[in-house]
Amino acid sequence: MASLLERRWTLATIYACASGAVRFNEFRQSLPGVSPTTLSERLEQLEAESIVERRLVPGRPPHTEYVLTRRGKRLARAVAGLLENQV
Repeated sequence: MASLLERRWTLATIYACASGAVRFNEFRQSLPGVSPTTLSERLEQLEAESIVERRLVPGRPPHTEYVLTRRGKRLARAVAGLLENQV
């Protein structure tokens, strides 16, 4: 997991999820400058590490939402703490 956290956009993606982003385009709006490919990769990697859970929401049209797992919420609190302590 440490190598994932070192990658660009990973911590920002976790923070965006903790701040309310759940759908792909909400993440894109919260993370200006991230490419769609990179964002998709980070979400997949975070899901593989059980930091976010990917949920398929039925409807017309169906869509995908990402939510923090318990593990992800603990990590998000740590990330928020780091941001609060910046000078």
